[in-house]
Amino acid sequence: MIKLHNVSKVYGSKNRVVKDANLQIAPGEFVSIVGQSGAGKTTLVKLLIGEERATAGRVVVGDWDITKLSKREVPFLRRQIGVIFQDFKLLPKKTLAENVAFALEVSGGSRERINKIVPSVLKIVGLGDKGKRYPHEVSGGEQQRAAIARALVHQPRVLLADEPTGNLDAINAHEIIDLLLRINKFGTTVILVTHNKEIVNRLNRRVITMERGEIISDQANGKYLL
Repeated sequence: MIKLHNVSKVYGSKNRVVKDANLQIAPGEFVSIVGQSGAGKTTLVKLLIGEERATAGRVVVGDWDITKLSKREVPFLRRQIGVIFQDFKLLPKKTLAENVAFALEVSGGSRERINKIVPSVLKIVGLGDKGKRYPHEVSGGEQQRAAIARALVHQPRVLLADEPTGNLDAINAHEIIDLLLRINKFGTTVILVTHNKEIVNRLNRRVITMERGEIISDQANGKYLL
């Protein structure tokens, strides 16, 4: 369960980028958060992963009350929330398999565990035969698949995709969304943050619309109408 209760985020003295947000997302949901640039979507993402602290209100993710989280607890939270970004954030001098393994190495994963998990998640995202390739040797869609594999290594309960198709053509974009849908079927909660109207309307899932920092609409089987 993800819950935001009267959450606001203010930068400086007056720049209120999230305003009194109230939101609940149940385990296993697939939710799109939409809105134009500057609507507050990115800040909401940062609040959910503990990168930013709410100025007011409470942010709860599973058993974690993020508003009370200490800095040393944030890495443990991040293992419960897999995050995918628009620009992939792969290390160029590491192979796809090494990029995925790195997420386990930095958290102290054993070599035995790494050798077991990395091939498994690469297979899930359709890269079982491309682990030895470097990011520059594969397409943008395959780079994003590798980023998704990296986000899955800790078996997160929540997968947060922040504009995951922003750098992809239409075909690769739809393939990435189909992959997120398959992951969702395994029981993982998926939160898709996007401004891509076509993708959101094709999904026909729950749509939360933000405008000027406020949640102005929350519709089951909704459409992106802005």
